[in-house]
Amino acid sequence: MEGPEGQVNGTQVKYESLALDTALGTLVVIMVYVAVKLSMDRVRQWRARVSILVVGAGPVGLTAALVAVRSGKVLNLTVLDERSRAVLLCRPQQIALDPRSVKFLLGLGVDFDNIEGCWHNDHFFTKIGVFQEHLLSILEQRKQTMDIRILLGTKFTEEYMRKIPQGEWPKIIVVADGSCGESSSLLGVCSEYIVESCNAYGANAALQRPDQRQVPTPEIRAHNLYFDLSAYGIDVNNAGKEASPQLGMRPGFHLKIYGTFRNRYIALACPSSDARVVRFLRYTPNSSIMKNIFHESFNAYKTDIEPRVSDLTLPHLQCSRRLFEVMLSHRRVTAAFIEGENIAVTLEGEAARVLNFDTGCGVNLGLRGLESSEEFIYKVATAVDQSDIIEALAAKIKHSKQVVEEFKFHGLAASVFE
Repeated sequence: MEGPEGQVNGTQVKYESLALDTALGTLVVIMVYVAVKLSMDRVRQWRARVSILVVGAGPVGLTAALVAVRSGKVLNLTVLDERSRAVLLCRPQQIALDPRSVKFLLGLGVDFDNIEGCWHNDHFFTKIGVFQEHLLSILEQRKQTMDIRILLGTKFTEEYMRKIPQGEWPKIIVVADGSCGESSSLLGVCSEYIVESCNAYGANAALQRPDQRQVPTPEIRAHNLYFDLSAYGIDVNNAGKEASPQLGMRPGFHLKIYGTFRNRYIALACPSSDARVVRFLRYTPNSSIMKNIFHESFNAYKTDIEPRVSDLTLPHLQCSRRLFEVMLSHRRVTAAFIEGENIAVTLEGEAARVLNFDTGCGVNLGLRGLESSEEFIYKVATAVDQSDIIEALAAKIKHSKQVVEEFKFHGLAASVFE
């Protein structure tokens, strides 16, 4: 017969065993719950899809569409542009894709071997119309496996928006309709710009020669140039050499000739300085001075197989009247959330940031902004609530600011000064 102490010990052991069983049971339930929840979250994220609208079928808009396709999170994709297909594909301007952009585009399925163009110093040069045609062909091929609509000749207007049935609005709208586009205003996005100096002065010229061939041509760069302006009272022995290097840039002027032989463009730039020659070229009322500089510079550095600019063809040379400060304008708001419809809006390309100086490499600035788009689409598609979408927009805005800061300090150096 057990004593009172034995009964107490037996009861204690029984309670401890019960408590252990309860704890183990609770732990198993929690583990099963966590495993099921994680599995359900993975399934939800895997199945998550969103409808996307891209406004603008330029190089940046079409690339944005390819980014959406690669994300694997597209329920349906619509690309629209008010320009017709013929207008888009006949654009004669040449673009230069730098190595970073080339790598980015290769990841999107762009086949440079099937694009009319040329390589030089790891840069790819092609006509903008040819590039757009290739991107459109990729999207056309993806139509076989995805719900993709390409609406060229269709403008994004209030009437277009009214025709969208209630509840069928896209969850993501990418605005890439250029610096003069009106889409962002229609969506209620703030149109205020921030204008910042790139610490440089520049001027541009364009030479149209209908008798020349229209084929992609490598760019030409020349550095550390000084101009003889003694005829205008400027002493060249010291003028221009007063400039101190900034941001790793060499003093003097930098020249760039780019474009096809038919549509030739020239960029002239120098680091910001108070040198006499710079002051003179910034404020001179004589517009023929800049034309003469471009004239002589082009003839000195052009390719051997293209004709010189003569007195007869000089009237075809259009150029800036004087040097101007190179400024980067960028939107204060590059991403927004439309409540009610729960739509995330992002601005890309020149709809978000634009330079007042043509370097021939402007498309690369637009492509930089798209480098965070795939992650943005994924976050919006898998968002549980509105706070997740706001977080995704905040990350997109942060990246857009980084693109601006990077270009301010390194953009001109990479595209002109080096």
